Amino acid sequence: QVQLVESGGGVAHLGGSLTLSCAAHGFTFNTHVAGWFRQFPGKGREGIATISFSGGHRFYAYADSIADRFHVSIDDVRTTMYLHMTALKPEDAGTYFCAAVALTNFNGEWPEPSTGLVSWGEGTPVTVRL
Repeated sequence: QVQLVESGGGVAHLGGSLTLSCAAHGFTFNTHVAGWFRQFPGKGREGIATISFSGGHRFYAYADSIADRFHVSIDDVRTTMYLHMTALKPEDAGTYFCAAVALTNFNGEWPEPSTGLVSWGEGTPVTVRL
């Protein structure tokens, strides 16, 4: 059974850094596409990073809003994915989720939640203070 557990959320200062973790259970990052999403109060989830694996290589795609400030790393031994966030802004505050979908169910875009194909963690909150 695929499970994801986020941790590392908390309070960071404006311009500061924070690293989130996503522990994967029941799958590896070589068989699944993984990603980070965030959600702001009253709004839908925004995808900010997608990590795929093909031909022995890992590919990283980032949303423009965070591309020059956040990056993802994966520890295959610990089957843990990290989101390294720097230069935090007030608009980065929200709940951060990691997600995974089997490579065979990914055609370049994340399936709609209604398909049930995507596994989600419970989320971890990030607050940015002045």
